[in-house]
Amino acid sequence: MAERGRKRPCGPGDHGQRVEWRKWKQQKKEEKKKWKDLKLTKKLERQRVQEEEAKRQQEEEAAAQREDQGRPYTLSVALPGSILDNAQSPELRTYLAGQIARACAIFCVEEIVVFDEEGQDAKTVEGEFRGVGKKGQACVQLARILQYLECPQYLRKAFFPKHQDLQFAGKAWGGLTPIFHGSSPDPEKLLYSGENRPRQSRPVSGGKQQVCGRAGPWTRVPCYTPMRFCTSQTPGPSSPTGLLNPLDSPHHVRQEEESEFREGVVVDRPTRPGRGSFVNCGMKKEVQIDKNLEPGLRVTVRLNQEQLPECKTYRGKVVSSQDPRTKAGLYWGYTVRLASCLSAVFAEAPFQDGYDLTIGTSERGSDVASAQLPSFRHALVVFGGLQGLEAGVDADPNLEVAEPSVLFDLYLNTCPGQGSRTIRTEEAILISLAALQPSLTQAGAQRS
Repeated sequence: MAERGRKRPCGPGDHGQRVEWRKWKQQKKEEKKKWKDLKLTKKLERQRVQEEEAKRQQEEEAAAQREDQGRPYTLSVALPGSILDNAQSPELRTYLAGQIARACAIFCVEEIVVFDEEGQDAKTVEGEFRGVGKKGQACVQLARILQYLECPQYLRKAFFPKHQDLQFAGKAWGGLTPIFHGSSPDPEKLLYSGENRPRQSRPVSGGKQQVCGRAGPWTRVPCYTPMRFCTSQTPGPSSPTGLLNPLDSPHHVRQEEESEFREGVVVDRPTRPGRGSFVNCGMKKEVQIDKNLEPGLRVTVRLNQEQLPECKTYRGKVVSSQDPRTKAGLYWGYTVRLASCLSAVFAEAPFQDGYDLTIGTSERGSDVASAQLPSFRHALVVFGGLQGLEAGVDADPNLEVAEPSVLFDLYLNTCPGQGSRTIRTEEAILISLAALQPSLTQAGAQRS
């Protein structure tokens, strides 16, 4: 028994085992610590992934809400350019065009079609053009002023050279933005035709009228269609003051104003391989986009939500000019189209299936209060000139009808019981669109 309680003496081998045991224990502690660190790292990684997933879902929900807020239908207005001939001076012609632009912007018109009710203008915009006098090509002058007003102020200097038609437009001057009449991105095929028309991009400044543009929602081509450059026209007289009131539309963004979308022009600045071009969007910094485009193009840019303040440029990507309307419900300006006659307004529609709702306005039409508008996606409201729509029908060689009412789905009198013998076209636009707006909004939202 005494031998059992006696401690065994430690030999040299036992001391070595104790040392090895301590090392093994220390090693186990380190392995356990590493395992805990790894476990904590995995836990933090899972939390990060969950947070990113939740953030992504929130962004998708917000995007879905924005898409729900989008406006799926479009509204087009057609009117004769001859209404400018009734103005007694160039100043009044300019102011009249500004009234039309303001009226269309107030009621969110996406397309303005200027047609020739006298059948004098050629079908093409090719050829030499030396400007417009008091009794000249009123259609082209009206289109030029409308496009000038639609362009944001910080882009007008890049797109509009001096021109006598804009001498009373303001301190900035301009020329006609080319009206695109083709769906091919090939510059050699950008000719006036009855096919799809993207939105205007860079203006023609003289010589032969060129056509080019930017893609709209009804085309399958990118919104950065290549364009051709033109020489400048002889500058016309400038005016120290302007007669045109600004549209003040959502796409006319101020420099410090926050906006998800912005209009810009691609600047001629070298970029690194694999990087996109730089775009002037009217801010203190330029925006670097996701694509390398040709300088001089007008593009719609969607800015990234997260911007680094220390960066010298902002970041964004090029989108369709219709994204602000279809995804965010914003009114993003209008396009301008020239039509050689009244029938060309319908035949050369920029949409694949044309206009599915056409409305003619006349004092001989039925009362607008009793009209029932069907569901639609692309509506067209046509206004006549001084002699009404009858003058356009009589001068059109392609129409073999006696009454204009047979050309439209609805032929309406939007101002019954009028107190004046005549209603001017600029007044008729305001009256008619105000009377039709509730029905158009309801009918346009019904169709899926």
